[in-house]
Amino acid sequence: MNVLVIGSGAREHTIGWKVSKSSRVKKVLFAPGNGGTQLAGYENLKVSIKDHDKLLRFATEHGCLTIVGPEEPLANGIVDLFKSNGLRILGPSRDAARLESSKVWAKEFMRRHGIPTAESDVFDEPEAAKDYIARSKKDGGIVVKADGLAAGKGVVVCNSKEEAYAAVDKMMKDKVFGDAGNRVVLEERLYGEEVSFICMSDGKHIIPLATSQDHKRAYDNDGGPNTGGMGAYSPNPMIDEKMHEWIMHNIMQKAIDGLRQEGIEFKGFLYAGLMLVDDKAYVLEFNVRLGDPETQVILPRLRSDLIEYVEHCIDGTLDEAEDMVWDDRVAVCVVLASKGYPNEYEKGKVITGLDKLAGMDDDVLVFHAGTRVIDDCSGRVVTDGGRVLSVVALGNDMSDAIEKVYTAINSVYWEGIHYRRDIGRRALRYLLNG
Repeated sequence: MNVLVIGSGAREHTIGWKVSKSSRVKKVLFAPGNGGTQLAGYENLKVSIKDHDKLLRFATEHGCLTIVGPEEPLANGIVDLFKSNGLRILGPSRDAARLESSKVWAKEFMRRHGIPTAESDVFDEPEAAKDYIARSKKDGGIVVKADGLAAGKGVVVCNSKEEAYAAVDKMMKDKVFGDAGNRVVLEERLYGEEVSFICMSDGKHIIPLATSQDHKRAYDNDGGPNTGGMGAYSPNPMIDEKMHEWIMHNIMQKAIDGLRQEGIEFKGFLYAGLMLVDDKAYVLEFNVRLGDPETQVILPRLRSDLIEYVEHCIDGTLDEAEDMVWDDRVAVCVVLASKGYPNEYEKGKVITGLDKLAGMDDDVLVFHAGTRVIDDCSGRVVTDGGRVLSVVALGNDMSDAIEKVYTAINSVYWEGIHYRRDIGRRALRYLLNG
């Protein structure tokens, strides 16, 4: 079969890399892909993820099974379009995608189905939101969330009421996230360990992927603004067997069952961003696709054929699939970003050292995101986005993987390169102290 991967980030590069290893896959294509997918010999299509009709025509003509990476096409109904035209595609319907595309809808859904989440309220007017903040008894206990999609940046965890007022103004008055900030959710801040939990579902049954941990903040020690993600590791030692079972029963299965009860079919990847508090987990957010950079540490550890599970999800037969087989090693990913990310940044910086990374052993992997190959016969690669590369290392334990990944990073450079230097350190402290 031919597989079309929609998207241009390191998540999509990783998905394509993984499915290309399947004996059932003849060709992997990306729309639009990036410099790394081009260098790897895959076919990049010059088609925007917003041009659903062009994507539909291409997938039809080439008989593609399609996997959707980013949230935007899902929220805009690409799965509904492809399925109505008889095409095989993995992802939730537009209605199911509201779990991510509307934080207000997701909150109401969780309340309807008894899924644990923080207390919250919804506001359509900035002054009403600020009045609520003023009346709050918790000075630094408020999280401000834009209702709509904001590329992972629409959440502000506030340390004071002044920060909360400013966040409301930026979202609702300054429109830094466009229409996504027309409504905001003001949520009680939870304190604990934040973790990622991802499953695959065929609309009824679910299979969990390996556990992982994202690092959202831009700077070391979780400083700075939220980003799309600056690094990750897998497995996550903070999720033991008992907690894993609790999350599967009280959150993931409840979500799939709740959607089905409301006549909404969910087929694809369901991601829960959770806060572990004592012996419970609370949902901070739902996403309806694989996480980035979680994908970059989960899929390299998957020994099973991903395509097998993709097809079971599409066919509604996930209960017939065998348990996934996982590599016992630890994976650590560090995201290399442009200076200034997640705010303004420059593009076109020449990247050096990629050949050295490619020449390292099989335990080191590089997945591209914001890169472009200069079309001047030189083969030079330049930066073309905020998050530029994901460097991943597999190690025998967390310390080994951390050492390998940062050693590898020393080989690559461009003007203004920025990355966190503490990815995985939290897990090390937990493993040492319990």
